Amino acid sequence: MTATVRLEARPGPIELGLDTSAVIVNDMQNAFVSPGGYLDKAGFDIAGAGAVVDAVDTTLEAARAAGLPVFYFRNGFDAELHAAAAGSPWRVKSHALRLMRERPELEGTLLIRGSWDHDIVDALTPKPGDVVVDKTRPSCFAGTELQMMLNARGIRGIVVVGIASNVGVEWTLRDGLSREFFGIMLEDATMPAGPGYLQAATVFNVETFIGWVSTSAAFADAFGAGRR
Repeated sequence: MTATVRLEARPGPIELGLDTSAVIVNDMQNAFVSPGGYLDKAGFDIAGAGAVVDAVDTTLEAARAAGLPVFYFRNGFDAELHAAAAGSPWRVKSHALRLMRERPELEGTLLIRGSWDHDIVDALTPKPGDVVVDKTRPSCFAGTELQMMLNARGIRGIVVVGIASNVGVEWTLRDGLSREFFGIMLEDATMPAGPGYLQAATVFNVETFIGWVSTSAAFADAFGAGRR
C-alpha cells in the first residue's frame, strides 16, 4: 500500500500518496512574474508576484525532497502563431496576442518561445528530473501529454501552483477533476491576473466545487513528515 500524508486543507484534510502525487507549476515565467513582462506591460498588478515565487519555491523544495514529480508548464506560442491561426477563438481571446496587435512595438515579444518573456523566472529554474512542458492554452491539460504522463506514473493527486490563479491554475484544476484527479490549490503560491477579489472568487470555486485549498507551509509540513 502506498504511504500517505495528511494535508491540512479546506473544506477538509485530504490524504495524498507519496507515490501518487505530483506538483504542477503553472506559468511561472517572466511574462507573469517579472517587471517588464507581459502582465506588467498589460497593466496588471504584479506586486504580489515575489511572495508567490517564494511560496512556490517552498513547495518545490518539499516536493523534491519527498520524491514527488514536478511538472513545469510554460504558456506561449511559436513565432508563426500556428496554434492561434486566423479563425481561432484564442487569437481573439488571448490578451497577450491582442496586446501585440494593438501595440506593434511589442510584436514578437510577449509569450513567444525563445523570448525572455517566455522563460521561467530565474528564481525557479527547473532542477534535473523536473519535466518542462510547453502549452498554448491556459489549462495544462489542453493539447499536452500531461494526462498520459500522470497516468504512467500512477498519479492521482495534483497540487497546482503558479500564476494566474483565476486563469491557468483554476482551468487546470477543473480539467483535472473532469479526468478524475484530486486537485489541490496552494493559495499563497498563486495570485490572480486582475483585481484582488478574483483570488477570493477562485479560492471559493476550488474549495466548493473543484478540489481542495491549502498553503505552501501546510504542504511543506505534510510532505516533510513523509520525506523518504
